[in-house]
Parts: sequence; C-alpha cells; structure tokens
Amino acid sequence: MLELLAAAASADAPPAWIQWLPIIGMIAIFWFLIIRPQMKRQKEHQQKVAGLKKGDQVVTAGGLIGKVVKVTDDQVELELAQGVRVKAIKATIGDIIPPGGSAAND
Repeated sequence: MLELLAAAASADAPPAWIQWLPIIGMIAIFWFLIIRPQMKRQKEHQQKVAGLKKGDQVVTAGGLIGKVVKVTDDQVELELAQGVRVKAIKATIGDIIPPGGSAAND
C-alpha cells in the first residue's frame, strides 16, 4: 500500500525546472522593461557628456543653465551670467540644450 502511495505522489509532482519558470519569467520582464532601457539611457548620457565642447549651453542636475567655457577631463567651467563662472563635474550635466531650443526635460 505504501508503495502505491509513493508511486502516485511522485507521478503527480511536476519536474523541478517548472517551479523555476515564474522566477525566470520575472527576471526577463525586469531585464527588458527596467534594466535594459536604463542602461541605454545611461550610455546615451555618457556619450553626450563626452561630446561637450566650448559654447554648448547645458542644464546641470541642480537646474542651473549655463554656457560651457572650458572643458577638462572630468570638469567643465560654466558661465551662468556675465562674469559668473562655476566649475561642475561632467557627470552632473543633465542635458545639452540645442541651439535656439529648449532642453528636452523642461
């Protein structure tokens, strides 16, 4: 009798890999909907920042709008107003304002 119960219990149990399908599906959803687009945006931002040049108008992460006066390896010097210059870390540049336009995140 015990043999029949053991055989019936093992026949009803699904394979072990089926139990992992929901978890694998959730990971795939997170990858394609959250992680991958974020990595793409980060890569685009890094390319924008690497292409900064003198004369570009930028918006910092703090919301300051200024014109790039000088570019070094990891810093930019911004002119916020006539005679007002500040240094900013390149990574804090939020967006580059196209000539005659407004920033994309305004």
